[in-house]
Amino acid sequence: MKVINTWAEVPKFESEDDEAEFWSAARIDTRLMNQSLLKADNRDSTTITLRFDPRMLARIKRIARSRYLNYQSMIKQWLSERLEREQRETNS
Repeated sequence: MKVINTWAEVPKFESEDDEAEFWSAARIDTRLMNQSLLKADNRDSTTITLRFDPRMLARIKRIARSRYLNYQSMIKQWLSERLEREQRETNS
């Protein structure tokens, strides 16, 4: 499996299929991911509490571990992606 050490190593993709094929054979180096997360954490943020079904949270944590991510960061990423999608659909 190819390890991505810099964001410059990630190509521009022509399609989602091309991207899926690339990521099936590559993963982001943990240090690169941590550096990116640290930059994002410099912004102002508000702490909230969410209650999850324990089985759902276990599944989320398992997915995050497989992607070498902190589960809370992954949830924030998912929410951000969904917000962008909702915004695009609203503006269409």
